[in-house]
Amino acid sequence: MTALPAPSVALDDQLCFALYAASRAVTARYRPMLDAIGLTYPQYLVMLLLWESDNQTVGQLGSRLALDSGTLSPLLKRLTTAGLVTRNRRVEDERSVSIALTDAGRALQEKAIAISEEMIGAIGFDTREFDDLKSRLRLLTDRVNGAAAAADRSTAGR
Repeated sequence: MTALPAPSVALDDQLCFALYAASRAVTARYRPMLDAIGLTYPQYLVMLLLWESDNQTVGQLGSRLALDSGTLSPLLKRLTTAGLVTRNRRVEDERSVSIALTDAGRALQEKAIAISEEMIGAIGFDTREFDDLKSRLRLLTDRVNGAAAAADRSTAGR
């Protein structure tokens, strides 16, 4: 059986701090490149999803980004005001709003590829290291979400 890390209150022993510091460093590195194309980091994430698959519902975007509609709606309004996306009620379900890229939104995709290329270079991982890190972070997210869901279920019955 694999040994688990010993519990500690030292900051440098905390996984949460290592993740926090890495996240801040990565988003800080993105900031000037995103400023140059007029996007915030959360807006960039929405645009990535739309470049991947255009014409998604607010619910689909929120689900993929783990954002609620209260957080996502103002962000989408700003993208609409900037002329990068359109928001329309879906004909088949008027309670649902569809988000689609405009020509201006599609045109930003080329610049996003350059941003991705620069970030990959800045990180300096080879393909195996890059894929391994992404895989481990997804596993971490799934395990933490699974543990949180289990804890929610156990406290709901009290």
